[in-house]
Amino acid sequence: MEYSINKLAKLSGVSSRTLRYYDEIGLLKPLRVSATKYRLYGQKEVDKLQQILFYKELGVELLGIKKLLEEKEFNVAGALKKHLSSLEEKKKQIEILIKNVNKTILSVEGDLEMSNKEKFEGFKKTMIENNEKQYGEEIRKKYGDKAVNASNKKIGDMTEEQYSRIEKLEIELNAKLKEATTIGDPGSAIAQEVCELHKQWLTFYWPKGTYTNEAHCSIAQMYCDDERFKAYYENIAPNSTEFLKNAINIYCKK
Repeated sequence: MEYSINKLAKLSGVSSRTLRYYDEIGLLKPLRVSATKYRLYGQKEVDKLQQILFYKELGVELLGIKKLLEEKEFNVAGALKKHLSSLEEKKKQIEILIKNVNKTILSVEGDLEMSNKEKFEGFKKTMIENNEKQYGEEIRKKYGDKAVNASNKKIGDMTEEQYSRIEKLEIELNAKLKEATTIGDPGSAIAQEVCELHKQWLTFYWPKGTYTNEAHCSIAQMYCDDERFKAYYENIAPNSTEFLKNAINIYCKK
């Protein structure tokens, strides 16, 4: 069976304009174009669109999806199993948050006393999910699944006191980084204090025993190379990303 672009749009919930764009960027080409210039899609294209929508739901950008689907060793069954695993994990997260919100409502209305531990549990899960969505692909390629999974476990096991300490540490770190960048000397006392705070901040997330000077310098370089990290630090102070990298290089040589 073949579908016109309008029928496929209606079937999938994706607009015909979006399907045309997918065609233009080479993400989803039609099976054929009719003599009257209409795009026609077959079952293979329908299945591929399903894969695209799965990856979009998981937060993968279009160019990343295109690259994945073009891999010679791309395995549909394997990809579906990964989708299922990710969706089940997301389902657990949503269920935890729904339970947390319901308990909070009852607590606010005075019908239930909610412990701080219960209030805190959902936020840790959200932190892990957000980190995976934003940076998971890159850091897994760079450091491997084992290291990232261990880091996620450490966050999941974090106490309320540790979580509070991280928040305070991040505020202090950013304030001192802004001040140090204004001074402009990466070897200054305050710049080196920033590096020490940054090390403390990292070790809250990294598994015990994995911190090294080399790894610290590597993460600082990644901040400069990745526009998302760079945007975060540049929002603190102009040129702060490069300044932090230079300060960390000096700190690690000591």
